[in-house]
Amino acid sequence: MCESDLPKPGPGLGRKIVMFPLVRIIIALFFVILVVAVISAIFKPLGHLLFPGDKPPIAWISALMAISTILVAYAYIGYVHLVERRPVSELDVKPALAEIRTGYIIGAALMTVSVGIIYILGYYQVTGFSSLTVLIVPFFATIFTAVFEEIVFRGIIFRIIDGSLGSWIAVLFSALIFGFAHGFNPNASMFSSVAIAMEAGVLLSAVYLYTNRLWMLIGMHVSWNFFQGAILGVNVSGTTSKGLLQARLAGPELLTGGKFGAEASIITISICLMVGVVFLFLAHRKGNFRKPFWRREVMSDE
Repeated sequence: MCESDLPKPGPGLGRKIVMFPLVRIIIALFFVILVVAVISAIFKPLGHLLFPGDKPPIAWISALMAISTILVAYAYIGYVHLVERRPVSELDVKPALAEIRTGYIIGAALMTVSVGIIYILGYYQVTGFSSLTVLIVPFFATIFTAVFEEIVFRGIIFRIIDGSLGSWIAVLFSALIFGFAHGFNPNASMFSSVAIAMEAGVLLSAVYLYTNRLWMLIGMHVSWNFFQGAILGVNVSGTTSKGLLQARLAGPELLTGGKFGAEASIITISICLMVGVVFLFLAHRKGNFRKPFWRREVMSDE
């Protein structure tokens, strides 16, 4: 018997522990969140030192957001290479621009249509206009938020659960976690958390299942927040926004979303959930749904 015919040794106990899904989620979150914590620990006091008693200039805030975005992405890439030991296919650069562009258009359309319907009903009023400079910080901030949240909730939590417990459970769990993570935001409620889970949690998970990459979701997430806050002047997930359009939502909270913003509107929930179901159907038709580990066939050696 030659050496190549000998059975290859399986992974050791340590490797098995590291590759256990829950352990991988914890390690990956540690990589990404540690980077954000270090950036905050360094640059926040540095900003106070450089700009004492004054709000840091737009250029400083924008640069900080851009640096943070890049470092978060590299922290995730580092985790995948060091721990999972595989190519980072979910961040394959070849389809990046096309998928980001498509996602951006979809996200902008969803928010514009949702607020447009609220406007037609008479519950969205434009009260003034701001200068174009109000777009600068939100431009960089929405990119950071989208990259960070999509890496955490889809790149880590959804993807790892999907690989173990299957796609349906991954969609449910990641949507609930995503929704209730927004429960700590200003003006949040149980209803707004469920709304985020249904409209964004399901939709973004479905798009990831359809593409198996993060780019389209990042594009959608960026434009969703940017158009909502920086363009239309609507509160973003409960946080007050100053937009190019100075506007207010006034009317039944079920239709306007109240102080949380249009994301808690039954109109937005319905539209985004329907689009999410469409992407789930498309992903299933592509054969991208995974069964839970206990329902998968074990391949026997011939």
